Amino acid sequence: MMKRRDFLKYSLVLPTVAGTGLELLSLPTHAATGRWDRTVVLVELKGGNDGLNTIVPYTDQKYYDIRPTLAIPRDKVLKQTDKLGFNPAFAPLMPLWEAKQMAVVLGVGYPNPNLSHFRGINIWNSASDAETFVDNGWITQLFDESKPSRNFAADGINLANNPAGAVEGGKSRVITLEKKPDKLLRQAGRIQPGSDPMSNNVMSHILKQRRDLRGAADNIIAKQIENVNLGGKFSASKLGVQFETAARLLVAGVKVPVIKLTIGKFDTHAGQEPLHANLLGDVAANVSAFAELMKAKSLWDNVTVMSYSEFGRRPFENNSSGTDHGTVAPHFLFGGKVKGGFYGEQSPLDDLDNQNLKYRVHFREIYASVAREWWGLNAGFFKEKPLGLFS
Repeated sequence: MMKRRDFLKYSLVLPTVAGTGLELLSLPTHAATGRWDRTVVLVELKGGNDGLNTIVPYTDQKYYDIRPTLAIPRDKVLKQTDKLGFNPAFAPLMPLWEAKQMAVVLGVGYPNPNLSHFRGINIWNSASDAETFVDNGWITQLFDESKPSRNFAADGINLANNPAGAVEGGKSRVITLEKKPDKLLRQAGRIQPGSDPMSNNVMSHILKQRRDLRGAADNIIAKQIENVNLGGKFSASKLGVQFETAARLLVAGVKVPVIKLTIGKFDTHAGQEPLHANLLGDVAANVSAFAELMKAKSLWDNVTVMSYSEFGRRPFENNSSGTDHGTVAPHFLFGGKVKGGFYGEQSPLDDLDNQNLKYRVHFREIYASVAREWWGLNAGFFKEKPLGLFS
């Protein structure tokens, strides 16, 4: 029998899975809107990615002046224009870039940026203004506005020990599979009421959540753990495991609008290199492996991979061979329907605001593109114009 501390742990997991009390296979009768057969794989770069060492202004001498130890050497940069190039760790992404299936949005940020990790990621997750607090994620708000028929397995599947973010709150149905999903379901299935009277209410709630969950979860888990022949070259890192699990779900035919992945350690205050290069290399290798597999399974046109983070890093390196919290960073989209290339404008190093970069593209312009161009929604609460990221 599961101990009280264990079922309390699962009480934190299961409400995330079915916190609304809805049976996940019970479908509303209203008509669907939008292209919910399409999936967005969100990749959170947790901690704040250093944009200047990701998309490198290799012809700008000021970049080398303010980063005497961290700047990427000119002869190492993967040059793409007469001004900009990629960190060499992005080499695995070059086939996607050359195939015009990789979009790079430069200078992404928002007015009055907040440089707290917690508040910063809340703003990005909820698509709120800096001064406005919103509980629901921006994709949850899309669900509430568009009222999809939800004839898919769940609204979101979260594959990391990290909040689901953009798909949290409201009536969203989110399944968190932070461990091997078959193990999670087996452990949850062993929960039984105990003799501790203090636990009865909690346990009853958990059992109800388990009943609500089981129909959809059994279906999802059974498909996910099938002997699917992936053949992908994913890394053994946490991110690689998440990408492989996402691939298994999609190849097995699980229909879900959002799959959330997370890679941490981007908060590079000290000893940024070679850590940062290794992180970028991990992202690049696994995006490349995922893309190749999706292409082989004829799924690439129905999937978009999209990065986001709570903020960027300051342009100046600090005294610890690292970078501190900053305002602006580039972000990336990959997919068969993505219109590849550069969007926006690199924030200039000679026009700073309080020693920080000024944003050129509001992050909600990316979200508006996903909502309207990818999912085909009206997304009336986004006032920003789409960027034309999708064909």
